[in-house]
Amino acid sequence: MFIHIGDDHVIQSKDVVTIIDHSLIASSTIIEEMIFNQRKNKRVIETEDHQAKSIVITNDVIYFSPLSVYTLKKRANMRTTLNKLENFSEEAEE
Repeated sequence: MFIHIGDDHVIQSKDVVTIIDHSLIASSTIIEEMIFNQRKNKRVIETEDHQAKSIVITNDVIYFSPLSVYTLKKRANMRTTLNKLENFSEEAEE
């Protein structure tokens, strides 16, 4: 399943390690250091207008997203909801 995380970026949900609130950067030197090191390796993708609300950490890249953690969580949980739906397509063909 794919998740649209804003700024025309779509990622696979299986690649997401975590989604954290952007405001946590200032309160954690570990997160600051991780982002600094990934920027040096060109593995950080910033938002177009630099107004990030959340940070999506994947296996390979860190994305700054203009969407809130809550919105991204809802989008990621859509997969669970879709998997619970029954397939009525065969009944409709009869």
